[in-house]
Amino acid sequence: AQKAKVWLNLFYLLNSHKQTHTTTLPKFLIIRFSSIGDIVLTTPVIRCLKQQVPQAEVHFLTKPEYAGLLQHNPYLTAIHTLDKPLLTKARELNKEGFDAVIDLHHNLRSRMIKTIIQAPAFTFHKLNIEKWLMVNLHMNKLPNLHVVDRYMQTVQSLGVVNDGQGLDYFFNTPMPQLPPLPPTYIAFAIGAQHGTKRMPNEKIAAVCRNLPMPVVLLGGKTDESNGELIARQAGGHVINCCGKLSLKQSAAVLQGAHKVLTHDTGLMHIAAALKKDVVAIWGNTIPEFGMSAYRGKHTFRVTNMQVAGLACRPCSKIGHSQCPKTHFNCMQQQNISAICEAVME
Repeated sequence: AQKAKVWLNLFYLLNSHKQTHTTTLPKFLIIRFSSIGDIVLTTPVIRCLKQQVPQAEVHFLTKPEYAGLLQHNPYLTAIHTLDKPLLTKARELNKEGFDAVIDLHHNLRSRMIKTIIQAPAFTFHKLNIEKWLMVNLHMNKLPNLHVVDRYMQTVQSLGVVNDGQGLDYFFNTPMPQLPPLPPTYIAFAIGAQHGTKRMPNEKIAAVCRNLPMPVVLLGGKTDESNGELIARQAGGHVINCCGKLSLKQSAAVLQGAHKVLTHDTGLMHIAAALKKDVVAIWGNTIPEFGMSAYRGKHTFRVTNMQVAGLACRPCSKIGHSQCPKTHFNCMQQQNISAICEAVME
């Protein structure tokens, strides 16, 4: 009853920006333009907002290429995409009559959209200063909070709290068709958006050679040739699916995997959404940025493999195409045996 009273007061507050009194149901717009992992990390906000705010409509704005990640999410009323010029799209969204905008991207484009919609806005704090201090001065002022918990802080004034149920990823029915795969296998997401987040091919091949069960390599078109090279070097138990599967098919491969081995990439977060045991290999970025595989209250295992004690790490909050120091110790010094033991534990 107390929570209902809180929501009722907030509902009238949210509607106070409208010129006339409204009796419509609460209507929210969540903004997150990219990318794969970041959008998957917003799914607890979507779920909790829908479940905890009575009869809410929850809309989501993203880039067209990422809409498929949310296509089958039952907690969303509608998905909007940036398929038109920004100002045109913002004016179109303004006609929806949103009661509030929840900005989980917080950049110039999202600010322009909020300005045109002119509804109360709840904006995610990106900690850019704290990350700069960590990267450039190695001064750790970062909160000990996962980005999911910081996303949830954005909506806490609406009376919405984290339910602890982790991330969501939904498949359509029937499941995507896959090529023939072994009954038991390790999925290895070998790609990464930036080169310094990814082990060199020879290190990846060495890991695969030392794993005593089949390994399925996952990645996009840009990873296809690397996957072929790794499969040739590692042996016949390694299956290269890089560049051959859609994102939904790759997620289905993760779903069927015994365990998931991955770099700091979007498939790591999809694996966490599917509640798979994850072994994550970290290069220039660090879990302390709050972007590690998120469990919530679930008990699946997350193991972070990283080279400790490097004075040059982290060298970026995102990544580089090549190591700025040229030695690439954060990946070259990864312990192959320790990675394999973590996978097979």
